[in-house]
Amino acid sequence: MNCPWKKLLRAWERSDQIMSCVAESALQSRPIGLRHPLAFYVGHLPAFAVNLLLVDLLGRRTPSPKLDRLFAFGIDPDEGEAVEELVLPELPAIEDYRDNARAALREAAAEVLAAPGGGGADSGRERMFMVLEHELMHHETLLYLLQEMPVEDKVASALTEVVGGSAVRLGELVEIPGGEVTLGCAAGDRDFVWDNEVGRHTIQVPAFRVQSAPVTIGEYSAFVCSGGYDNESLWTPEGWRWKQTRGIRHPKDWTSHHSDSRVRSLFETHALSDVSGWPVCVSWAEADAYCRSKGGRLPTEAELARAAYTTPGNVEREYPWGDDERMVRGLAFGAHGPLPVGADEQGDSAWGVAELLGNGWDWTSTLFAPYPGFAAYPHYPGYSADFFDGKHYCLFGGSWATDRQLTRRTFRNWYRFNYPYPFTKFRIAWDV
Repeated sequence: MNCPWKKLLRAWERSDQIMSCVAESALQSRPIGLRHPLAFYVGHLPAFAVNLLLVDLLGRRTPSPKLDRLFAFGIDPDEGEAVEELVLPELPAIEDYRDNARAALREAAAEVLAAPGGGGADSGRERMFMVLEHELMHHETLLYLLQEMPVEDKVASALTEVVGGSAVRLGELVEIPGGEVTLGCAAGDRDFVWDNEVGRHTIQVPAFRVQSAPVTIGEYSAFVCSGGYDNESLWTPEGWRWKQTRGIRHPKDWTSHHSDSRVRSLFETHALSDVSGWPVCVSWAEADAYCRSKGGRLPTEAELARAAYTTPGNVEREYPWGDDERMVRGLAFGAHGPLPVGADEQGDSAWGVAELLGNGWDWTSTLFAPYPGFAAYPHYPGYSADFFDGKHYCLFGGSWATDRQLTRRTFRNWYRFNYPYPFTKFRIAWDV
């Protein structure tokens, strides 16, 4: 049986490894102004587990209820909104809280796993999966926060960065005929799913064309250097306002809008020419403008699902390459940087579309919304429902920093149009 407890122990080790990359003097800094200081996450991850498993499930009193509440929830503000300035304890106190919380969770693990549930992912075992996946998702958050930090605030670590060069394959036009695809799953289909995954339904997808590989840094550089950021007609009104207000002239990880720009990665910077084959990482607004410049658009969530999980013989599969879960181990998951586009032909779908899983989250044109029959989990009602606001777009597949636990075909991710920090990529689609 798939055991979430053993996986959670490994996840704690990974959390500590990532945090060890941050100089202690920088832990109270905020690399992204829309997020809490890094030290907050040292307390947030164990607090989420304590509140969900020990307090809410087992009804236990804890030694630090004020800290349980302080570290309970992160934030997702829009640009321009006031971000609450938390008054955090000193780092040693936060680390003591983490260690005590983990000790209490170890002591209660067997009781948690045996606790029955009342439906809606409410058993102790299902809740432990929720804690596990929450921790794993935050690994990716911590890594993109780390990437935003000045070099002097990072320390040498066991995280070895992947550095690639030219793309192995550039995108070609693939036409996918109209047909059905299944989205979502039924409750109980898997060990654990989040509430937004529940609601198996079939969608009829009209025929469309799609780029077989993500847009590379080299390709996007041509758009930047040709004045794409100065052409208002290519941008949505809200995207143009955001770009103009912020004075944005190039992707956030680039040092300039010229071909001699350098590109920032997790621990260093590179000449653009040396990493021209990486998938370009930009916000939804920037990806959408590029697609418009080519007479296309971003694909929908359903179109990418059809390109990934169906075959010309109308068979649906668990992964783009088939049903073999072991293949996930060969992809760039849990790594520390993107690979050149097209480097892994084994991951191609039956339609010949590459990298629909891994190497960057694919932006879509689909607003994040509930599937039919959506019901929020009572013990975490705001996980999805708070973001069904018409302001967040779905992303598809997973990045190089995504844990393998999250590579199931029903897993969903979402961000605002102007949030450029996650490890994303995109490809162009066209109507037939």
